[in-house]
Amino acid sequence: MIDGVSLDQLRIFLAAVDEGSFSAAARRLRRTQSGVSEAMANLEAQLQVTLFDRSARYPRLTTEGRALLSDARLVVAGVDTMKARARGISGGLEAELTAVIDVFFPIDALADVAHEFRRMFPAVPLRISVEALGGVVQPVLDGRASFGLVASLPVLPQGLAVERMTHVDFAMVVAAVTRWPAMTAPFP
Repeated sequence: MIDGVSLDQLRIFLAAVDEGSFSAAARRLRRTQSGVSEAMANLEAQLQVTLFDRSARYPRLTTEGRALLSDARLVVAGVDTMKARARGISGGLEAELTAVIDVFFPIDALADVAHEFRRMFPAVPLRISVEALGGVVQPVLDGRASFGLVASLPVLPQGLAVERMTHVDFAMVVAAVTRWPAMTAPFP
């Protein structure tokens, strides 16, 4: 019965694959070799799939085992991510951070900050949207964004905490407007 598959079984499965044998997986997990073998036999019975070929000295993944290996890794990684996020939240980190950035804010500076944020807080999702013409303010006021970075807005609404973060240089660029030549013949 697939509903009985446990996270522990998946962790043992991954350890057996990564270590190359049930006995090495047992040593890594500080369990008995017979306990690892039993867990793998139970997992195979629940999945109704043979994961390992046991005919040689060391168990080898079957074609079915290789097919399910990436799924097992995703499940275990997902649970580990959830646990890390829960630890962060219980320790005072935000569950996720949503930022609205003015289109004039330098993209290279934003990318650097986003990379550093991911390095420091890998379990906290960072959602960034880019808005123009004062569109940064409304998502913050509505509570859809945790904060906004505004490159240039002369007057901000009441109730917003404002802090200067950096200086952004603007360069004015102008060009002469030319008229397009009149078309004398329609497009083919």
